Amino acid sequence: MNNESPIASTESTEAAAIRQVVADSVEFQSDPDRFIPLHTADTAVVNFGGRRVAGRDTLAEVMRQALASPLADVITTAEIEDVRFLRGDVAIVSSVKRVSDRRKPGEDGEPLVPLHATSGRLTHVMVKEADGWRISSAQTTPILT
Repeated sequence: MNNESPIASTESTEAAAIRQVVADSVEFQSDPDRFIPLHTADTAVVNFGGRRVAGRDTLAEVMRQALASPLADVITTAEIEDVRFLRGDVAIVSSVKRVSDRRKPGEDGEPLVPLHATSGRLTHVMVKEADGWRISSAQTTPILT
């Protein structure tokens, strides 16, 4: 016998779908063709350095530029702490983002500017569209130690 309410069951199923989108965003962070479709057309992303990127097309362009630079060797993970539904089709996801800087000094031996933090608080606003959950907004706030 299942004692879970229909609302709780629906939220559990939706939370699992949201968790998968976040996991996919981590897995595909170096693959624009798979990463970009996880976002809404009007997405807004504030990255670890505080740069705001508005729109899926702009995000794709910025991502391709970053992947063609030493930033391609900065890898992140996200550990979800909470999924909170504002409505049935909108959720806030709170995560801890961990950053691994694998960049090497430049060919001329020039040292790289170190990242100002190795972890941050990542907040996603997720929206359910006709074909599934998408990232409408993402912001990472560095945790300074």
